[in-house]
Amino acid sequence: MENSRLPSRWDETTDVLVIGSGFAGLAAAIEAKSAGSSVIIIEKMKGRGGNSIISDGNVSAAGPLLQKKDGIENSPELLYNDMLKAGLGLNYPDLARIVAERSEEVLQWTIDYLGVKYKERVDQFGGHSVPRTYITYNQSGSGIVRALFSKVKELGVKVRTHAYLEKLLQDTDGLVKGIRIRDGYVFPDAESGTPKCMKARRAVILATGGFANDIAFRVIQDPRLTRDVDSTNRAGTTAEALIEAMRICAAPVQLSCIQLGPWTSPDEKMYGVGPLFADYIVFTYGVMVDPATSRRFVNELGDRKACADAIMNIGTPCIGIADTEGIRQSGQIIDKCLKRGVVKSFKGLEDLAVAYNIPLEALQETIDRYNSYVRNETDEEFGKSILKGSKPLVNPPYYGVRLWPKVHYTMGGIQINTKAQVIDLSHQPIERLYAAGEVTGGIHGACRLGGLSITECLIFGRIAGRNAAQW
Repeated sequence: MENSRLPSRWDETTDVLVIGSGFAGLAAAIEAKSAGSSVIIIEKMKGRGGNSIISDGNVSAAGPLLQKKDGIENSPELLYNDMLKAGLGLNYPDLARIVAERSEEVLQWTIDYLGVKYKERVDQFGGHSVPRTYITYNQSGSGIVRALFSKVKELGVKVRTHAYLEKLLQDTDGLVKGIRIRDGYVFPDAESGTPKCMKARRAVILATGGFANDIAFRVIQDPRLTRDVDSTNRAGTTAEALIEAMRICAAPVQLSCIQLGPWTSPDEKMYGVGPLFADYIVFTYGVMVDPATSRRFVNELGDRKACADAIMNIGTPCIGIADTEGIRQSGQIIDKCLKRGVVKSFKGLEDLAVAYNIPLEALQETIDRYNSYVRNETDEEFGKSILKGSKPLVNPPYYGVRLWPKVHYTMGGIQINTKAQVIDLSHQPIERLYAAGEVTGGIHGACRLGGLSITECLIFGRIAGRNAAQW
């Protein structure tokens, strides 16, 4: 503990220190400031917004905003059950239930308090039993992050970039009293910048995100996820804050539960534009086939783990296929996908089969069989939900994309309770230390459902901020 003892002099003091400037950190800062605390946000990268700002801006909620109008039966209990099913029962029930029960409230908060605008439709993502996902007007997390930053600025919260969390500082009783940072840090050089000690009169909140791009750390958890497996995340999604929390005995939870996105393409780096086509169009209104057989092999609207595992079992990139009608029904514009060559357009199935070197006759049989399921509104092979208004795949041109999973989200992290307090190895709260967002674990279990990351980050960020301010 020598290198973590309290300094004789603090370089800066505030009530609440928030580490991380994504959804969870910004929500925490807003609530802490609104509760009367002075707040400083610490961000290690040059840019603000973390991985949140490049997410695709979908928020899943069990609420009636659009669902009642569209005749969709939804409830917190149904969302909770969907979470547990996808999570293979590994979810911490009390945390998962908070997300389900407060999802409508936090969605409404983004609209009424932040002024976020959403598209006038509700979508169904894989693993959800009903449509309940709302998409920001610009189909990007930036639509929420910018609104959060606008409120942060309005409230007078300071944001410090190029500030790397080096140590959590505790007193002899184990109370977290502040942090040591490297001010002027330049990623990824942990030795860059000047050491400074910042005191938190009330509490510290960790909102540092996941570790999808920390190859050394993720390989410890899952040896398959080597450097050869790409990630959708920004370079700064690394594990040092998580490791520092564990150093002071924060309990690690399910660190090997690492989610692969099944809708990503090997023909582009990071997240790219392919998921726009695959997730919103192919999985919803089209099919995915094994290139060796031209056969479907999974429920395209299954949860992310089921789909990603199925593709990995095939062993080679698979082919996602949709037609013009599917694009129209989705309401998406795929010009960027086509321009970058990730998605390709074909006059007919024969051209598509030649381009991807897949059996044409078997492909036609697969399409014909799937079309019969659409007409009958029942997928007899894999149980895929045939959404209202879905049309058979008979409207060329056809569109194709190669799909291969990438590391997308880390369900594991440090343990928290319902107050967002960090829990230690003795099952007790680490006093004056809170956490929210992807740095925490246990909420989603083995698999996170699409659209629930933003929901969770905002909910627990707000909880952490309010409680930290009252310490």
